[in-house]
Amino acid sequence: MSSLLTTKNLSVEIAGKHICQQLDLNVHPGECWAMLGMNGVGKTTLLHTLAGLRPPLAGDILLANKNLQHIPNKEIARVMGLLLQDYEDAFPGTVMQAVLCGRHPHMSNWQWESSEDIKIAEQALAFVKMAAFADRSILTLSGGERRRVAIAALLCQQTRLLLLDEPTNHLDLRFQHQILAELTKQITQNRQAAIMIMHDVNLATRYCDHALLLFENGEHLAGRCDEIITTETLSRLYDYPMRRLQDEVGGIYIPA
Repeated sequence: MSSLLTTKNLSVEIAGKHICQQLDLNVHPGECWAMLGMNGVGKTTLLHTLAGLRPPLAGDILLANKNLQHIPNKEIARVMGLLLQDYEDAFPGTVMQAVLCGRHPHMSNWQWESSEDIKIAEQALAFVKMAAFADRSILTLSGGERRRVAIAALLCQQTRLLLLDEPTNHLDLRFQHQILAELTKQITQNRQAAIMIMHDVNLATRYCDHALLLFENGEHLAGRCDEIITTETLSRLYDYPMRRLQDEVGGIYIPA
């Protein structure tokens, strides 16, 4: 099966700090990856590198079998979308206008949004339960509502690969589970793929099938969640003892 995203001997550094060294990663259609690690370990830096926003120290990143450095930005944006950790709205606008920004990679210069673009945006807003907010000013939204709009804009982009930096940021418990459940279902059905930075290991094991664990000093561990996420690896990852609780439904990890 051909990979949507491949890294070969990828090394990433920032300010002399090793984020990862010689990372070989293959992300296939239908897979949902969780990226886990302590605060400051470099998860966002690595995600931005995979998105092409900053160059790696060494190694290659292939997007749909093409070297990322040789792909025009607009073509990248048709294949790969990025959800940033936080957004600042420089200009006032409506929720619908914010979501329609996701259609820009599919439009030519000076082209107006078509009725099909608006339909796609409406479907994305309905997906995140924000359809009734289409005409609201983006500046009047709560943090959780703005996060859902950002996810809708990403979905409106209709890419094959989604990179999400803390997608549950600002979301309450209900929307954390509703959006992750629907998002991962869509990714599986549409043969897309996703890499999500997450802080809640239980959300990661519930909604993702693969994980990339980033340790200090550039060490990493990648593979299926059920193979690499254990009390031992999590205790080492977070430098804090962890234990697993099990019932008839499944298991959860908690601090020991």
